[in-house]
Amino acid sequence: MSDLSLMLDDYLDDDKADLNEYFQDEDVADTQDDSADKKIKAIKIIFAILCFLLVAELVVYKYILPSFSSPKISVTGLSSYTPEDFAEKLAPFSNANWFDFDVDQAAAVISNDAGIDSVIVEKHFPDKILIKVEERKPVAMIFLMDNGISSALEIDKNGVIFPQRASEVSDNSYMPIISGLPVEYMAQGMRIPLKYRPLIDQIARIKSLPQQYFASVSEICVLPKDTGNYELALIPAQAKVKVLTDRSLNEEALKYMMIVLDVVNQLGSNVTEVDLRYGSVSYKTR
Repeated sequence: MSDLSLMLDDYLDDDKADLNEYFQDEDVADTQDDSADKKIKAIKIIFAILCFLLVAELVVYKYILPSFSSPKISVTGLSSYTPEDFAEKLAPFSNANWFDFDVDQAAAVISNDAGIDSVIVEKHFPDKILIKVEERKPVAMIFLMDNGISSALEIDKNGVIFPQRASEVSDNSYMPIISGLPVEYMAQGMRIPLKYRPLIDQIARIKSLPQQYFASVSEICVLPKDTGNYELALIPAQAKVKVLTDRSLNEEALKYMMIVLDVVNQLGSNVTEVDLRYGSVSYKTR
């Protein structure tokens, strides 16, 4: 064999060795890249699982578990009642969880209280019960005998009678007392007779005025008539005089009464009764 042939064979062998070495290096690099990609994917999967478990734990502890425990009850709109009063009313629901809490039944229990005008009970996920109440606002007072004891009761603008609460006693300095109403006993949600509702409406209108007219009137006496209607006798707070008037109790009538009383006071202390009925003024003396 010639020297040229030998040189060519050596050259080709070197090229083959270089090519084999090159491809081996490429295979190693590809294997390393695949291994790195698998590790990154595994880390991503583990991270995603941990994030999912963390979110699931937050959901369980923040939403699921509270829903199966006793709900948190919040009451708004209170003035004379206290949250403890409502806790006592809702004691039968104390063992119920949020899912089992019956809002309709709870609203019915609260509405049975004569001093509550309206109530709304709402559920707020996961563990809140919101109760919005509107208490009855008294416009007048009456006294009824119960087992030989005189009890103070209040009347709202709709004629509903309800017990006076201890927290309201100091706020009743300008609350007129009504006597003579045909009410002999107290029942939950009881209303005064229909024909006396206009009187309550008139009192509510006067109380809504900025002037405290009832600061000068301590009592309003209802005087039934044989015809089935009634008239009124007002007892002034600062004078021992009874003022007879008709059923029209309004701002003008009270102003007129005050003017007449000023005049009567100038006449002396012997006047016991002033009659403003029938469009004229008359009075009685001792």
